[in-house]
Amino acid sequence: MPKKMLIDATHAEETRVVVVDGNKVEEFDFESENRRQLSGNIYLAKVTRVEPSLQAAFVDYGGNRHGFLAFSEIHPDYYQIPVADREALLAEEMAEAEAEAEEEEKPKRRRRSRSKSKAQTVESADDKVTGEPVEDDEKVSDRADDGDAAEAASDAEASLEADARTTEIARDVPGMDLIDLAPDTAEAAEVMEDRDSDDAPYVAADHAAETDESIESVADDDTAEEIRPRRKPRARRYKIQEVIKVRQILLVQVVKEERGNKGAALTTYLSLAGRYCVLMPNTARGGGISRKITNAPDRKKLKEIAGEIEVPKGAGLIIRTAGASRTKTEIKRDYEYLQRMWEQIREFTLKSIAPAQIYEEGNLIKRSIRDLYSREIDEVMVEGDEGYRTAKDFMKMIMPSHANNVKHYRDPMPLFARFQVESYLGGMFNPTVQLRSGGYIVIGITEALVAIDVNSGKATKEGSIEDTALKTNLEAAEEVARQLRLRDLAGLIVIDFIDMEERKNNAAVE
Repeated sequence: MPKKMLIDATHAEETRVVVVDGNKVEEFDFESENRRQLSGNIYLAKVTRVEPSLQAAFVDYGGNRHGFLAFSEIHPDYYQIPVADREALLAEEMAEAEAEAEEEEKPKRRRRSRSKSKAQTVESADDKVTGEPVEDDEKVSDRADDGDAAEAASDAEASLEADARTTEIARDVPGMDLIDLAPDTAEAAEVMEDRDSDDAPYVAADHAAETDESIESVADDDTAEEIRPRRKPRARRYKIQEVIKVRQILLVQVVKEERGNKGAALTTYLSLAGRYCVLMPNTARGGGISRKITNAPDRKKLKEIAGEIEVPKGAGLIIRTAGASRTKTEIKRDYEYLQRMWEQIREFTLKSIAPAQIYEEGNLIKRSIRDLYSREIDEVMVEGDEGYRTAKDFMKMIMPSHANNVKHYRDPMPLFARFQVESYLGGMFNPTVQLRSGGYIVIGITEALVAIDVNSGKATKEGSIEDTALKTNLEAAEEVARQLRLRDLAGLIVIDFIDMEERKNNAAVE
């Protein structure tokens, strides 16, 4: 059955988007007026505290609380060191990036061979096994603000800033040639008090370029690791307190939302993601190809295309999974779109005084059409005049041939009520989720991890305990994947499946 995207934009205070497959909700996202997405936004920020014990800095970018900026996420251009030393650091970083790009293929081939050999081992033990093992998700460790440390340093910080009449402006923003910013003559910034906030289920989105009738779902194909690979800590040639100073101005991008009492995680290595490629204005890595593109001829073709695109020195370009079957013209058009966007960011930065927002990701309607719309969706129904115009105009801009798929919903019955979505959303955040077979799963969310327990419940139709456990586990695996998307859960996921005796059944669930 064809999927539909339903957009409820009748109220300006909140916009909701769901993707339904028949009567089942596959995707859900919402955006309220007072809780907007931060991830992907770019800010001109001011360093408020340098913490030697964490080798990190806390910066005021205009959010609810100060952001966390690790030393490894600070570009060498911001270091207050002699020019010769800075140039040596940049040359070293560029050489490392080139070496990583050259070695990109070899580790991937080794990983595939190991996975293949592991699958063959399971098959030899049980002839009926056909499933391949799934690679474990990478565990991402949070590096966040300690509330007690922030309170202990607040008094000293406030007195320091109260004595300052002007703000020292960083003149060398990476990727910008000799940027001169007007000095900040406003009152000294006060230390912001920590305030409690609820977790926000927002999904980081990528910016889009043009496409044609053959649509790929960007959100399904690319991971955050491909767009923003984990950065290795730089050799301890310098310490953060030696090269970064209080009241220094930085251009930062949010990579992780505020959560609980933790501030947003920031980086100075910027990235602008399009439909087919990712532009990194101040990261020296050119001609990169997404790791998920495994076909050798495609990689060779894309490598040639990337080599023909003239990327400025000191910048980088990565071609995404969605660009695997695209022509040079399409990829280059996407790159030029991102380059124009970067020029606008540069120009606006020159006119801004920290803390200030420089660039904001598109609203929920645009992000949903860009990231969730695929060839499987045959209709986008929008309730609300302004929301319909936004969706229609954006679809015309990126996918003109699919503009007719955007329909304006005008019936008196609310859109979500007609498709029986409201009742489903009402119980979506219930910790217990029932399965069709009679079993159920229980989802527990903690600060450290997400724990999921699978139970057979009333599932008694199978002939043996082993068959019941297998069927319940298989059904639970599919439902868990869907619930993680709907609830926007990530990080460390621990699933307690029902124990099974036969090895082939364990492999089938894997």
